[in-house]
Amino acid sequence: MSAHIIDGREFSAKVKDTVAKQVAVLKDKYQVTPGLAVVLVGEDPASQVYVRNKNHSTVEAGMKSEEIKLPDTATEEEVLAVVNRLNEDDSIHGILVQLPLPDQIDETAVIDAISPEKDVDGFHVINTGRQAVGLPAMVPCTPRGCIMMLQDYLGDLSGLNAVVVGRSNIVGKPMASLLLEQSCTVTIAHSRTKDLPDVCRRADILVAAVGRPEMIKGDWVKPGATVIDVGINRIPKEDGKTRLVGDVEFETAKEVAGAITPVPGGVGPMTIACLLANTITAACRIHDVDEDGLLL
Repeated sequence: MSAHIIDGREFSAKVKDTVAKQVAVLKDKYQVTPGLAVVLVGEDPASQVYVRNKNHSTVEAGMKSEEIKLPDTATEEEVLAVVNRLNEDDSIHGILVQLPLPDQIDETAVIDAISPEKDVDGFHVINTGRQAVGLPAMVPCTPRGCIMMLQDYLGDLSGLNAVVVGRSNIVGKPMASLLLEQSCTVTIAHSRTKDLPDVCRRADILVAAVGRPEMIKGDWVKPGATVIDVGINRIPKEDGKTRLVGDVEFETAKEVAGAITPVPGGVGPMTIACLLANTITAACRIHDVDEDGLLL
């Protein structure tokens, strides 16, 4: 029997609906309009699509959206100047600098320049450190979306064996931290892990975030496991065009797993939904509003 397909588009629509209701309450009761600014440097086609989708979703939720575009020749100083201006802008509660940046710009320096309270990507070292020790922090959008989908499908995650394949600061490490918070037993694996297929086969929850197309095969998956595929890879088709695939070989894995996210239509839509949710969190913290009470 094929696995249950975890529909990220459907779930993200529910999250966005909740965000829109929270925005309405913030506007009506507290006279606060959450604002999100996205900075795009260069002409990368994929980044342009992401930024366009983020802008559309922000406006649709009733938030203020500001989009700043800089040429790929922009200097680090010019990008930092934009970030500093947004840090000082009281109408902006969330700042996102679209990655990757051109080679002449130090990504770490730009991320560190964003005010931690406006760091809705959750990449600032203060937020990553606070999350690591269990303090309130901005959680990176993609891992947050993964955890939300896991909890929605599985309920209590306590005691489950989780394997995260990938050790990036953006997904792998924060994903492992969030799973630990849910009392999972967590293994971080990667492309150099010895006997990687056997490690994966022990997972009740398998999160693939290694960045290699269809690396994880169906026979790496424990029967009945829940598979979250974070990978987004573009590979060529026979007609010369391309198609999107994940880090998991979907067709074989879906015959073994209990549930699985597709690519596209799985984790991706949740990333944008969680960006909006993080902007709500930032606005509430900046204005000392109880986020949990917005819909009560």
